Amino acid sequence: MPDVVFTVDQAKSMRDQAVPGHNRWHPDVPVATMVRPGQDIRVECREWTDAQIGNNDSANDVRDVDLTRAHMLSGPIGVEGAEPGDLLVVDILDLGPVQPPQEYGDAPGQGWGYTGIFAKANGGGFLTDYFPDAYKAIWDFHGQVATSRHIPGVRYTGLTHPGLFGTAPSAELLARWNEREKALNDTQPDRVPPLALLPLEDQTLGGTATGDVLDGIARDGARTVPARENGGNHDIKNFSRGSRVFYPVHVKDAKLSGGDLHFSQGDGEITFCGAIEMGGFIDFHVDLIKGGMETYGVTTNPVFMPGNVEPRYSEFLTFIGVSVDHENNTNKYLDATLAYKRACLNAVRYLEKFGYSGQQAYLLLGSAPIEGRVSGIVDIPNACCSLYLPTAIFDFDVRPSAQGPVKADRGQCAVTS
Repeated sequence: MPDVVFTVDQAKSMRDQAVPGHNRWHPDVPVATMVRPGQDIRVECREWTDAQIGNNDSANDVRDVDLTRAHMLSGPIGVEGAEPGDLLVVDILDLGPVQPPQEYGDAPGQGWGYTGIFAKANGGGFLTDYFPDAYKAIWDFHGQVATSRHIPGVRYTGLTHPGLFGTAPSAELLARWNEREKALNDTQPDRVPPLALLPLEDQTLGGTATGDVLDGIARDGARTVPARENGGNHDIKNFSRGSRVFYPVHVKDAKLSGGDLHFSQGDGEITFCGAIEMGGFIDFHVDLIKGGMETYGVTTNPVFMPGNVEPRYSEFLTFIGVSVDHENNTNKYLDATLAYKRACLNAVRYLEKFGYSGQQAYLLLGSAPIEGRVSGIVDIPNACCSLYLPTAIFDFDVRPSAQGPVKADRGQCAVTS
């Protein structure tokens, strides 16, 4: 059994834990616990919104979620001997939903999880211009399999992984983040959703920091939504059991933190809250490569080796998208983002022919183990992206045939009132 170094009472907010976590990146967030290189550790995690989402049939909670509280991160975990310029080696030994004696309850991860389409006015998603309102699907966990009363007709094995882990930034690195993200935001300051989420004092949680230290974290701390040089919110579904990650170390003790555990997710997490979100646990082995950043040229982003554990799906229905806005017949030059968006929309429209609503199809593509690929970015003017949808997750034949699609009543996802 790994050493449990960060515990979470799932009946309490992260703010009310014996040792609270944090929701901003800042070098001054105090270390919650120290570990040594070569140690196996267990970190318990709270669901990323601090359990603002309930196991019910309304999406009002997704519509009204307070994103200033996210993400709820466990840590920071200090590593003895870690210094700026080192690489922190993190092996994922195991992870999953909340464990006994807390395995059942009202918090995501206690036997269930959720996928949400965020409202355009509150975060939005990849297809927010097509799906501007909030929707939700609840998933029940059956061992390694998830099913949903809101998206009947599918069941799939989860590729369980953490959405977010990273080391603390240095003061200099943090200043660069804030400078460049403010410059980006200033190009369209009134955009909805915004181009970047800048530092915000409201709802800042700084671990055990108090006084002037907490004030500095609140004033300058970086929001946790994107991935950055320290790691952060990568949302890579193959970052699962057996993975090894090499994190750049920017501060003394490294200060590793994370959370945002996912039961399953498709490539791109396209609804913004596209994974099956949950709290739970993650087991790590930690080690150091002294001076590794310079030795291996790992200076801007982590490097990782995917694990060998993943669902065995061998047949896929693949949807193609190119960098053309078909609504107004406009070509974009090698725009891979637009190409992947079109592949996703093509998959949504296809699934609608079998009785799913567009919202159900969108939720499905965000949470199922789809594979997204950049297939071509050299053939001017059209980038080409592809979306691989496993056919075996459906309890009906989803492949094209001469008989045509069998349309059925597929119920509905949770909607807002």
